[in-house]
Amino acid sequence: MHEFRELCREQRVIPVLSLNDDENSLQICRALVRGGLRLLEITLRTPTAWSVAERVKNEVPDSLVGIGTVLSTADMEKAVKLGFRFTVSPGMTPSLLACRKETGIDYLPGVATASEIMTARENGLNFLKFFPAEQNGGTARLKAYASPFSDVTFCPTGGINAENVRSYLSLPNVCCAGGTWVISREDVAAGRWNAITARAERCHTL
Repeated sequence: MHEFRELCREQRVIPVLSLNDDENSLQICRALVRGGLRLLEITLRTPTAWSVAERVKNEVPDSLVGIGTVLSTADMEKAVKLGFRFTVSPGMTPSLLACRKETGIDYLPGVATASEIMTARENGLNFLKFFPAEQNGGTARLKAYASPFSDVTFCPTGGINAENVRSYLSLPNVCCAGGTWVISREDVAAGRWNAITARAERCHTL
């Protein structure tokens, strides 16, 4: 997990993508990678999520594709079998934790409470997804967790946007943030791939 965490720390923003298997999706991912956002979380929220994730992994040079919205061990095992870089889930279950130990894949489980953080630590994980961030107290909650969980680093996701992302990234226990705001629907509809690349480039200055 250390190498994965350092990749996230360097990138600062992890795009969270719900994609269909079409050329626009590939163009979006190419634009993000050109802007330096190589780590891409493709969520299992569309019927063609697996196929588009495989296409991005194979057809977008330098991309490091992870699978999000992992809800079962079957999802995690499939991600491992297909060679994806990491997995992300909205919550955390004993079976997913056990599967992570068995497979060794980098895994960001979603946590919100102190008990969930303690459970993750007991299972050898101290880089966690704080989700949904805004609905669970946002930066104030993360500040409160900094002292009792001084060894834990977070990737907040959920309600993160261009207006509040800096406040999250300024916290010492946050190494990156995840969100959808890097992609504008208007830019995609107009094919303004350079605008997406420029927005991705700006993420490195946050």
